[in-house]
Amino acid sequence: MPTADSLPSTVSPPPAAPSERALLRALARGDREAGSQLVERTYRQVWTTQMRFTHGDADLASDLTQETYRRAWAAIASFDGRAAFATWLYRIAYTTFLNHLRRPRRVVPLEDEVASVAASGAEDGETAVLRSEQGERMRRAVLSLPETLRDTVAARFWGGLPVREIAASEGLSEVAIRKRLRKAYGLLQTALEVTS
Repeated sequence: MPTADSLPSTVSPPPAAPSERALLRALARGDREAGSQLVERTYRQVWTTQMRFTHGDADLASDLTQETYRRAWAAIASFDGRAAFATWLYRIAYTTFLNHLRRPRRVVPLEDEVASVAASGAEDGETAVLRSEQGERMRRAVLSLPETLRDTVAARFWGGLPVREIAASEGLSEVAIRKRLRKAYGLLQTALEVTS
């Protein structure tokens, strides 16, 4: 019986995946495959973030994700590497979402929204509507925070970024980010008590 040492060594291990920096350098040189690999590595995170921002609207999240990448590729020359690429991309995703909110929107009658939630059948209509209203109140409360607090809360909870990465991207200490979060929690608690 052959041993592992006696087998021919013609099978080589698969090549290591290129680093993020190597992919970014290749992308800067115009390598489209490098761009595709960066999208593959980050797409799920960007789409999930947009799903949180849009309160579960998959179609809108997909549109905003595409817009995020369009904006990222247009601005890739400005990426300086001080923060992780995913953190930089998150900021673009967040700005893309905020720009979407600022656009005029078609008003959907409440009856249509209630009917669509009730038709989903996942839970009784009243519970689903209450959950939807609570989520929307929270979203509005977060969006009404002062910009620095809003950005920090959105990055931490909607974007899922660790405090360490937020601090690095903002050029602040982790302690400063935690203080921002505590201040934001107090403001959110007050805002939600007023609207309930």
